[in-house]
Amino acid sequence: MTADDLTPDELAILQQVFEDARNGDVDALSAALDRGVPVDLTNSAGDTALILAAYHTHEPLVRLLLDRGADHARANDRGQTALAAAVFRRNAPIVELLLDAGADPDAGPQSARAVASFFELDEMAALLNR
Repeated sequence: MTADDLTPDELAILQQVFEDARNGDVDALSAALDRGVPVDLTNSAGDTALILAAYHTHEPLVRLLLDRGADHARANDRGQTALAAAVFRRNAPIVELLLDAGADPDAGPQSARAVASFFELDEMAALLNR
C-alpha cells in the first residue's frame, strides 16, 4: 500500500502519528495504536515513531512504543536506528531503555557506536559498552 492508495483523511491520520511522535504525545499515539495503526509504520524518510521519539528525547513515548513491540533494530533511510538517535542526542535514559530492550549498538550503517565515536561522545560510548 502506498500513500496514493489512501484517502486524504487516512493520510492525515497517519501523518498525525509522526507529529505525535515528534511532540511526545503519549496519549494520542497510544490511541492511534489502539485503533490499529502499525507500531512500526514508517514515513517517507523511513523513520518510525520510535526513531522520532528517541531523537526528540521523549522517554515516556519510547517506553510506550517498546512496550507495544516497536522494532528497535529498524533503521531509517539514512541507516540510523532509535539507539543511534538517542546517542546523538546524548539522552542516557533513552539509551538505557533501548539497550535494556535488546538494541544492538552496532546495528545499522550509522550505528550508535559509530555516532558516539564520530562525535566524540565518550559518555555515550561508555554507556554502550556497559
